[in-house]
Formats: sequence, C-alpha cells, structure tokens
Amino acid sequence: MDLRTVLTTDMVNLHLKGSTKEEIIDEMLDILVKAGKVTNKKAALECVLDRERKMSTGMKHGIAIPHGKTDTVSDLVACIGISDKPVDFDSLDQEPCRIFIMTLSPVNKTGPHLQFLAEVSLLFKSADKRQQILNTQDKADVIKILTE
Repeated sequence: MDLRTVLTTDMVNLHLKGSTKEEIIDEMLDILVKAGKVTNKKAALECVLDRERKMSTGMKHGIAIPHGKTDTVSDLVACIGISDKPVDFDSLDQEPCRIFIMTLSPVNKTGPHLQFLAEVSLLFKSADKRQQILNTQDKADVIKILTE
C-alpha cells in the first residue's frame, strides 16, 4: 500500500488540542469529516469508540492508531494528528501518546485495513522517525517522513 495515496496534507493536524482519548478521537474524525471522507461522524465515532472498548489502540512509543470498520466510508481513509502535550491512551507500555494515526475502512473490505495497520506499525519502530514527526512544523514533512 502506498501511504501517499491515502495521506494528504489536509489529513494532517500538527496541533491536536484534546486532553483525553475521546477528545483526540473526536478531533481526528473532524479532519476526516471536513475532508468529505466520512458521511456520518456520529456513527464513525461510535465505531471507533467501540473498538477502543474492546482493546486500546494505544501502542508503544507514544503512538496510538485508533481505527474501525464502518459504512460511513466507501474506501480506506486515514489521518494523522500530533498533540502538543502527551495524552493518556491506555497504551500497551502505559506511556502517554502524542502521535495519532486514525484509519477507517468499509465493513466489507478487510485487506487494505490490515495492510495499512501493518505498514504504519512498521514505520514507528524507528525512534528517529518518531522524533522527526514530533519536531516538524510542516504537514508535508509528516507525510514525507512516513513514506520514505
């Protein structure tokens, strides 16, 4: 999967304001709604929160990948948000998160969803890439760092 086909600069927010998991997820959905990628924010929100209730998508190293499968999108969509301050996301390593990558995909399509999650999780094994993303003030740079 080529992340550049899914991620554009209008899918990046460098300054998320939320201080809770729910606020961050809501802000991330706003990015997708504003871009016309999600048809029903309330339904998409419920889908992502339901997934979070089953198991937190807070990973390690300050990264969370909230995601879900919903009929509110026709194809896989994704966005990235960076928080100025760490947010408790019930992460596997118990550390707060600052980098958030949300993806939603249609209920009837499994392949792209799993491929995206696998590719994104590989990217963040690099402490250098994580630091570059936290340091940049340019949306295009975030995508460049992720896709190099």
